[in-house]
Amino acid sequence: MTTHNAPKPPQPALSSKASENVDTREFPNPEFFGSTFKEFMRTAHDLGGEAGGPIQLQEREQMDWEKDTMVTCECLAWRGIWNHTEKLRRVVDLGDKQYFSLPYAGRFLLSATRAMVDKRLVSLAELTNKIDEVKKRYEQK
Repeated sequence: MTTHNAPKPPQPALSSKASENVDTREFPNPEFFGSTFKEFMRTAHDLGGEAGGPIQLQEREQMDWEKDTMVTCECLAWRGIWNHTEKLRRVVDLGDKQYFSLPYAGRFLLSATRAMVDKRLVSLAELTNKIDEVKKRYEQK
């Protein structure tokens, strides 16, 4: 079995009180994992180093549903349902396919829905019934 002995970086001097709380275990250097470590640590929005094309910017007014989605996200935060960090993390955790197939506000809409279901503020049955109700309303117009 081969062991890797990486040189230890210089450590700052700690006061005696601060050194009592220091974890003295040694952790492996991520470089020993090769490129797989970086691949495991990547999230859907992490595009650093990826080939990309030119970004086409276009100015447009937000659609009503996009505005409503962002207002809903803010209201969930005001009510303590989630905070800014959880909101962003849930969007990143959608996975590559959903992240890239949804528009910006759509990612937040799906994340807000999942947060409310996960926290049992609304059941899947209630959500499905409401979606059916709204679809019928739009079909009548």
